Amino acid sequence: MRTVTRLAPFATTIFAEMSQLAATHDAINLGQGFPDTDGPQAMLDAARAAIAEGNNQYPPGPGIPALRQAVADHQLRCYGIEYDPASEILITVGATEAIAGSLVGLVETGDEVVMIEPYYDAYAAATAMAGGVRRTVPLVADGDGFSLDRDALASTITDATRVLIVNSPHNPTGTVLGDEDLRAIAQTCIEHDVIVISDEVYEHLVFDGRTHTTIAALPGMRERTLRISSAAKTFNVTGWKVGWVSGPADLVAAARTAKQFMSYVGSGPFQPAIAVALNTEMDWVRDSCAALSAKRDLISGALRDVGFGVHRTEGTFFVCADPRPLGYTDGEEFCRDLPARVGVAAVPVSAFVDHPEPWAHLVRFAFAKRDEVLLEGAERLRRLQA
Repeated sequence: MRTVTRLAPFATTIFAEMSQLAATHDAINLGQGFPDTDGPQAMLDAARAAIAEGNNQYPPGPGIPALRQAVADHQLRCYGIEYDPASEILITVGATEAIAGSLVGLVETGDEVVMIEPYYDAYAAATAMAGGVRRTVPLVADGDGFSLDRDALASTITDATRVLIVNSPHNPTGTVLGDEDLRAIAQTCIEHDVIVISDEVYEHLVFDGRTHTTIAALPGMRERTLRISSAAKTFNVTGWKVGWVSGPADLVAAARTAKQFMSYVGSGPFQPAIAVALNTEMDWVRDSCAALSAKRDLISGALRDVGFGVHRTEGTFFVCADPRPLGYTDGEEFCRDLPARVGVAAVPVSAFVDHPEPWAHLVRFAFAKRDEVLLEGAERLRRLQA
């Protein structure tokens, strides 16, 4: 094996493994979080027009001006935060590159990077690429949902911490961090002069009347926060890979320095289409969120009917379920067995953690699918009762 030691643990991803099992057994893939319907028509038409009009070469390194302006306008409308589109916004090849560029550009070898556990697996891989040392702060049970362990936050973040990665709405648990959790994070990061990378790709997909709060809007946080989002989950275009970083010019410049030697640029004809979507299609996004809330209810109800314990989902594409009432204590074993046994794929939450014990039993189902797919998946899951 020739892969460098720091990247050896990331040779394959749980999403690739479960998707391969789904394909092998012709299973319904409720493991990977991508929708199976298209985004708004005006956005799709704008992409076709951009291709026809010859927007097929390198876009500017920071992103086309129209998209940077649209991102700035969107954040001013939604959160009251003003960013300079020329120096404080960077367009990236999806949020994954935004995260990697930010970490590689800001973290020195040996710096500590703290992330909330469970964490999206790309955080750990990007931290390794940057030469950082990973630390975690757990979510803990809070009724049928989860909240931040604030005592662990206080003890884990120290003057050795360079970056804290915040993810809310949270993948994989569907948790939306409450105001008290966000204020605790802000206070601790200010005390220790920690940079925050805030992954907010599910910012518009929150349910039950909740509103998303960006930590960048809290007092003292704009100047230390890189806010990351993307078009993928908001507009159902995970394959377009259009993301962005917003923040103070010096932090954005650090991310840009690394990013320009990753992809350099990308998504040329899609950038003007996302600008159109941000400027004109937020009503579509609100309708999409309402539909996702109903899908959340559909799959959660089906899982309860089968016998799973089901955790509260406050946002995102995901619901976490407990198969122990069905006789499974190991979520990874359950997920490897599920495609062959009933023709459904899911993902074990243990793939997102360093400390598996509290999470080893949980599995994540993705519900951003057509209703008929979810209903068929629910019908197949009922075979577990036999």
